[in-house]
Amino acid sequence: MSVHDWSHVLEEPLNPFFTRQAIHTERMTVARLRLKKGALVPSHSHMNEQVTMLMEGELRFTVDGRQQTICAGQVMEIPPNAVHSVEALTDSLAIDLFSPVREDWVRGDDAYLREARGTR
Repeated sequence: MSVHDWSHVLEEPLNPFFTRQAIHTERMTVARLRLKKGALVPSHSHMNEQVTMLMEGELRFTVDGRQQTICAGQVMEIPPNAVHSVEALTDSLAIDLFSPVREDWVRGDDAYLREARGTR
């Protein structure tokens, strides 16, 4: 058994619009993302199932060409290999769950997240 405390997990600035904290377990990745209003996560896909729990704010997802906006308290499920992007409509805080582990993040193979992208 392990206990993690977000206050002790490195908050990594990915670009001027958002930061990421990540915990990798044996079978999944848990991430806490802070997105500023206007942040854009470009269109991408991955083999991981993704569940996004929005704690604060409002996000607009485009998943396989369909748009869906979620607000704080809502949960978005994204199936494996679905092409998706995200725009932060307000300052937002999200918890993302990925299964299996985001090996691309572990390797640092996530350049698409590190490019500064925003609507402001």
